[in-house]
Amino acid sequence: MARWALSAAYGFAGLVHLTRPAGFVAITPSWVPQPELVVALTGLAEVAGAAGLLIATFRKAAGVGLALYALCVWPANLNHAVNDIALSGVHLSWWYHGPRLALQPVIIWWALWASGVTDWPFPGKGRHD
Repeated sequence: MARWALSAAYGFAGLVHLTRPAGFVAITPSWVPQPELVVALTGLAEVAGAAGLLIATFRKAAGVGLALYALCVWPANLNHAVNDIALSGVHLSWWYHGPRLALQPVIIWWALWASGVTDWPFPGKGRHD
């Protein structure tokens, strides 16, 4: 269930990155070159990772890739929070940004755990389908 849920979440997020990139481009830090291209590539990475989680041959590579992806987009999430970047005219409070930033390590762990890269902190338990 955990792997399927993560795959669905990343698949959906990837499609949103590809079909509605403006919000993601807006929160991309200024030091990132070609933000439109980077957002498109991240969308493709999310879709590929989502599919990879469901294919046994690619599962662990997808988990590592999605964990690294979640680490690499952290600066965009931090930029969004620190600079209070409005999306569609809406400013989100720290009630949104705080948990989002705090949960990033959990998302990284989830990708590794759901893909079978790690079994911490549940050694010996069944897999995460």
